[in-house]
Amino acid sequence: MSRIVGRKITLGVVIGSRAFFSPAPCRVAREEITAELEKLGVNIVTLPFEATANGAVQSIEDARLYASLFRERSEEIDGLVICLPNFGDEIAVAELINRAKLDVPILLQASNDENDQVDVLSRRDAWCGKISVTNNFYQYGVPFTEPSHHTSDITSEEFREDLRRFVGVCRVVGGVRGARLGAIGARTAPFQTMRYSEKLLQRAGVTVVTVDLSELMGRAGKLADDDPDVREKIEKIRAYGRIAPHITNDQLTRQAKWTATVNRWIEENECDASAIQCWSALQDNFGCATCVTMSMMGEELMPSACEVDIMGGLSMYMLALASEAPPAILDWNNNYAREEDMVVATHCGNFPKSFIGDTPEIGELDVLGEALGRSKCFGAVKGKVRAGPMTYFRVSSDDTNGMMKAYVGEGEFTDDPYAMDGGIAVCRVPRLRQLMGFVTQQGFEHHVAMVRGHHAAILNEAMNRYLGWPFYDHDTPPEPQLFHPRRS
Repeated sequence: MSRIVGRKITLGVVIGSRAFFSPAPCRVAREEITAELEKLGVNIVTLPFEATANGAVQSIEDARLYASLFRERSEEIDGLVICLPNFGDEIAVAELINRAKLDVPILLQASNDENDQVDVLSRRDAWCGKISVTNNFYQYGVPFTEPSHHTSDITSEEFREDLRRFVGVCRVVGGVRGARLGAIGARTAPFQTMRYSEKLLQRAGVTVVTVDLSELMGRAGKLADDDPDVREKIEKIRAYGRIAPHITNDQLTRQAKWTATVNRWIEENECDASAIQCWSALQDNFGCATCVTMSMMGEELMPSACEVDIMGGLSMYMLALASEAPPAILDWNNNYAREEDMVVATHCGNFPKSFIGDTPEIGELDVLGEALGRSKCFGAVKGKVRAGPMTYFRVSSDDTNGMMKAYVGEGEFTDDPYAMDGGIAVCRVPRLRQLMGFVTQQGFEHHVAMVRGHHAAILNEAMNRYLGWPFYDHDTPPEPQLFHPRRS
């Protein structure tokens, strides 16, 4: 399992306070944010209430204490939540961040005033104080996440959603920085579109680990039929889907040996995601497909892309981080009749079974099976993706411009029929023709990662605020920006 997928997120918690405001809201805010984060299953790092006056940060000395704690536990902290129950001390908060040197996402919350509680002893002024804190963040060059409302109640539904989304942002940012992607085999020769830049990935914090396909085929070939790991994988494949009656024990055993070998290599090299040379060397030289291997890894949130599409593997991994659900890699493949906003996205048979939604059939590759021989193409996971909301996402390394770039958006899987073999997803995407124009003009690949549910806002925030990648969000207008008038 990945370092961050599947484990609890840990957040540092800070209550910021201006000393001459009423201290009562500080204790309440601490209790409320602690309760909300515990509901989300988040671990909390903070000093005891008694460590500072009112359990808050309202002086340079308080900032020093919190910064020291956060530095000591920096390896486990994925993000910070800063709550301002009143105006807050802008210098103390900014100095805390500057001294802690965590370089993690920050969520900055400010509390609402009540119209009937604005006397000298009750007023909060957090609306104004938040602007002072953010001005200091700007001066210090500190990126932060803005909640959906400028001020909000910690126990409100909108702020709960802000917290849930922020936890996803922390997973994506922390997961990408330090990710390890396994490249198994050489790029499939006919697909020049799958070229990518390891150096741009490394600059983004992503390491690519390579292995020759022949090395893993050799390892798989040496496994005995009665190897415990092989027997375990046979049973796992049998339980994973419906296997056609004509599939032989030899085909199943061969597939299990390949799966066991790939899984061992992934674990040995601590890979978070992978991409595999899925045709045709494996079929010709070892006698199986690798789709079910990739499908089962994806089901366990360790996604694997076809055709050594490393950027597709990263796209899938980021979707898994954002959603905690199994993603898939698909082709933007077919028009759906003459529907302007519909497209059929397909692949041979690598979809995780819960991505499909129903128990899949595990059989032979269809198109490649006709060309290579079906007997050596067992291992394709086949099924039609059931209806429901979805998010699509693609990261690409743009060598020409020396940058990572991406696009993201949301749509839905539909239950419209489509008579094609393999993994099939009939999709509806608003303004699809406009999106395809962007994809083609900006040189993106024909592969796209998809996941069930709507999670684009998390990826948008992670790229825009923390990763710094240029991207296009098909559904969200760009943020307001300064207009630079032309001088005469």
